[in-house]
Order: sequence, then C-alpha cells, then structure tokens
Amino acid sequence: MTLFADKTIKSKRTPRVVAIVGPTASGKTEFSIDYALSNNGEIISADSRLVYKGFNIACAKPDKEEMKDVPHHMIDIVEPYEEYSAGLYAKEARKIIYDILQRGKLPIIVGGTGLYFRLLLENYDLPDAEPDFENRKILNQMTSDKLYEHLKQLDEAAAQIIDPEDKKKLIRAIEIIETTGKPLAQSRGIKSEEEFSVEWIGLNYPREELYNRINKRVDLMLQKGMLDETKHLLKKYGRIQNITSTIGYQEMLMYLDGVLTLDEALDKLKQNSRRYAKRQLTWFRKNDKIKWNVYPEILGK
Repeated sequence: MTLFADKTIKSKRTPRVVAIVGPTASGKTEFSIDYALSNNGEIISADSRLVYKGFNIACAKPDKEEMKDVPHHMIDIVEPYEEYSAGLYAKEARKIIYDILQRGKLPIIVGGTGLYFRLLLENYDLPDAEPDFENRKILNQMTSDKLYEHLKQLDEAAAQIIDPEDKKKLIRAIEIIETTGKPLAQSRGIKSEEEFSVEWIGLNYPREELYNRINKRVDLMLQKGMLDETKHLLKKYGRIQNITSTIGYQEMLMYLDGVLTLDEALDKLKQNSRRYAKRQLTWFRKNDKIKWNVYPEILGK
C-alpha cells in the first residue's frame, strides 16, 4: 500500500521529491523507510551529524537492519575532523536527487536540519559572505554561551533557530551578519525558479508524548553503548569541535570530566534534546507547505 502519496503534486516542469521533516525522536527514520519501500524510493539524509563517520549511537544513525535494504545517501561521508557546510551538502545532495530520478525512483529527503532543507528544497541561495578565517580564530576562543549572547545582540531571530551549543554554526552566523551587515534571514536570497515539486510531510507528537519519546531514546542510547562510543571517538580524534559541540557527546564528556554524575549527564542530555526539538519545530513551522502529524494518523502510533 502506498503511504500518503499525493500524485497531484507531480509537475511536468519540475521533478517530484518528498521531504520528511520533524523534531528529534518523532519517528522520521522508521516512517521514511516504510514510505520508501512502498513508493520505490531512496533516502537522502538531511542531518548535519549523520554525515560524520562514527557518529552513530548518540546521533541515532540507522543501522543496516533498520534500513531494510533501502538505499541511504549522505550518511558516513566525511571524517569528524573535516569541515562540512550546508552549502556543500546542498550541492552533493542535489546530484544524488537527479541520479535517483534518472533511475526512475523517488528521492526522499529525511531529517531534522532545517538549513539543509532550506538550501536544497526551499529555493534559497547561500549568503554572499566569504569565510573570514582570522576572525573565526578569535571567535573560536569564545565559549558557546558568549557566542550565543553575541549572536542575540546582532540578530535575535537568528539566535532562535541556532543551537546555542553549536559553536560552528554560531560562528558562521555571526560571520555572515557582520560581513553582510544584514540579519541572517535577509542574507539568504531566494532563487527565481523552483527546482523541484516537493511533497512536505511533517512528523510530530503532542509535546508531552514527544518529550517522553526523547527521554526513552536517551535511556536506550546509553544501553546501546553511547558512553563507550564517546570514549572511542575521543581516543581516535581527540577533543575536536564536532565532537564537543554535538548533543550526546558533550554531555558524556561532562560525565567523563567529573563535572556531572552519569544520571546528571543523562538528565542534561534529555533537557538539551528537548530544547533542540523545540528549535527544530520553530524552524519547520515557518514552512506552511508541510502537512503535519501524518505518522500518528497513518500508523496509529
């Protein structure tokens, strides 16, 4: 049976793709795989952490069994020490979309990184702001809290949609605003023509139920070996920014450093994950094309 396939969205001029979005722990992985199996599709991840090799348990990366032989793209493509931008993601993912289409299959973009969707599917161009590596060195010496406060002073709206713990994104946002002299939203231009006909599917739950799902996911991550995974990544790569700024690893680091007990670190992780989910929903709710809550309605979850 075909799940939620709206054939009316097809266009003679632009190819059809499906976007499945939602906050963390909203069931995107399971739903998207079932959807792909029912609609001859392949999945393109739109998650800024799943691109990194080794970021598995803490980032809820699907394993081979969960994938059910559905082809997945844009997962495990770079080492954690490498820089990987939203612009590069959009460029690579666009190539994959056309490859999937040429093979007569349906591209299904799945994830929770709003900027990835915006650049790939929402007709936005990147800001015309060249990297300022000297300024980045200065900004990188600041704590995440200070960077976030600086961003709030520059652009309150931008601060609302960026993870306060993600130094890389905070620095880039500050760089764009300072270089262009414009709010972040105004710096991202809109293209004149739409490239794809997008069917937007949004997965979500009532807040209390979503938060319960997040809490259970965190407990399961610990059972699966999130702490050992953190230790392994530290041993292999050291305290690089992509590890220390990633939800899951940063809380385990606080435990390993003796700053928090394990229970306190888990509570902190649950809290940070809930806050992240709230920011994701704030981002996606600006897109009025998204059809929400289809997962609970279709599968009775």
